[in-house]
Amino acid sequence: MTQGRDHQVLDPEKAYNTEKVTSPPHPCLALVEGVHPGFVGRITGKGLDYTRQEGLEVLQRELARIKLPDFSGSFKNIKAARMGGGNTLRAALLVSLSLALVEGSNPGFVGRITGKGLDYGRDPGSDSAARCAASARREGIKVLQRELPQIHLPDVSGTNPSFWGDVRYRFWRLKIHSFRLPSSTMAPLPGVGLRVSITNAYAELSGAWQWKHWLAQDDGLFDLKIEGISIPVSLRLGNNYAGKLTASTYSCSTHISNVGVRISGTWTSWFYNLFDGKIGSDIKRLLVDQVCRVVSNSASSKLQPYLQTLPVTSNIDWVSGLDYSLIDPPIATSNSVDLNLKGEFFSLAHRSAAPFSPPALRFPVDHDRMLYFGVSSYLFNTAGYVYYRAGAMTYEITDDMVPEDSGLWLNTSAFGTLIPQIEKSYPGMPMKLVVSPSSPPSLAIAPEGLSLAPTVGVQAFAILPNSSLAPLFMLHVSTNISATAAIQSHKIVGCLKIGRLELSLERSDVGPFPREWMEGMEEGMNRVADILVPQMNERLAQGFPLPLPDDLQLYNLVLRLHENFLLIGVDTRYVW
Repeated sequence: MTQGRDHQVLDPEKAYNTEKVTSPPHPCLALVEGVHPGFVGRITGKGLDYTRQEGLEVLQRELARIKLPDFSGSFKNIKAARMGGGNTLRAALLVSLSLALVEGSNPGFVGRITGKGLDYGRDPGSDSAARCAASARREGIKVLQRELPQIHLPDVSGTNPSFWGDVRYRFWRLKIHSFRLPSSTMAPLPGVGLRVSITNAYAELSGAWQWKHWLAQDDGLFDLKIEGISIPVSLRLGNNYAGKLTASTYSCSTHISNVGVRISGTWTSWFYNLFDGKIGSDIKRLLVDQVCRVVSNSASSKLQPYLQTLPVTSNIDWVSGLDYSLIDPPIATSNSVDLNLKGEFFSLAHRSAAPFSPPALRFPVDHDRMLYFGVSSYLFNTAGYVYYRAGAMTYEITDDMVPEDSGLWLNTSAFGTLIPQIEKSYPGMPMKLVVSPSSPPSLAIAPEGLSLAPTVGVQAFAILPNSSLAPLFMLHVSTNISATAAIQSHKIVGCLKIGRLELSLERSDVGPFPREWMEGMEEGMNRVADILVPQMNERLAQGFPLPLPDDLQLYNLVLRLHENFLLIGVDTRYVW
């Protein structure tokens, strides 16, 4: 294989049989040409998923630097293109890797807006619909009502034959005074996105007219009222590299039912008879051409920039944020539009991919409510992973935190009744318990309920007079926890109920632990749990937000448990 600025791939056999060749072809090119490799590497599904986020970020940086060259040649002998300084193979591998990383990703959160939700607001007095869709539709209508009167209608001129010869005419100074869009609906459009139907629209225009004939001429003014305008618009929904929603005009048409003309001038009767329908038909043609152009421009210049301002992440607290970015283009069916979102907690200090994958969600075909949300166990478990790594799930308990009626005293004298060696080694000293999970908690969601099976380490210390800590013992505690979930305001909240504790001694710094000491220690750990669980439930009561506007009120709520996810269905009304 010869090397230079233009790389040429030689026949592999000839290359190896040629004495002038001092090294074998590049192993990647050898693979392409069918030569057996000298090295084989394998990346597993687990590895691919772990590097998904990092791979996409690298890909975005690298692809942005690619320079596309001119290239020519035939299919038999295409000249090698120079891409980014000879990085053609590198770029191709990055693209292939990115496709492998992205393909098959499951969402951590699914949002569905049904046809019932999209069509909210057909009746202005109705208060039973998804106001978010209605609000977006109304804002779009307001934009069009501002833009459509700005349409510039060109002068119209021509020649009309008559019994006395040709008559030259001109319609000019055409101006739209108002363009009203009183009624609109929105519905899913399968395979595309959304269909917005504007009906019963009307417009008022004015202009000047003039005609000339070799025998006479006249001019004057006219007014038009155009009624029965319908504008069906199809919007293609997608997503960009940042996971934000995109929308563009897929199709548009304009239909006009009726044009009323009022003409002023000296020869108005004769002129009107001569040009009966001419003014209306020309204006209709001009409007039909211009209206959809305005709609398309508004989608690209107003709607699309607005969508890019909508955040796809939300900071939960000082530890974590929640990623609601789209991982796929929206999926439109005849009944709904589904949004597959990442649904992933991430660390604000250092973002990295979770070492596990979202499970597949078998989202049911439900359309009775306006909005549905599918919350995967992946979302909850990424939260546990982030807070565990941040150390935010570690609790420290000292005697001043223990309720007086709990029957638990955190000092060496009290624990010395169970383990005499503690009191002998550290007489009359306060104690501290440090409780932390041994691994990130993992929530299991099944039709039967929500559950966790955590393992927790409880490290006991004596607090010495100089405030330093002396280790006493460490217990390994396992239990089963049942959980419940609920919706409060716009948040998903939770509550834990702990089961029976099972203890084992991990380490002792004060000598051996007889079995009867462990039995007494179990009662003490139950009292510790009685202190910790309310604190954890207080955190869970703060919840995490659903991706909804603050001015929506939820009602007719349904919450069901499915395999690996919660299904939430709601109707909404707008709080004015």
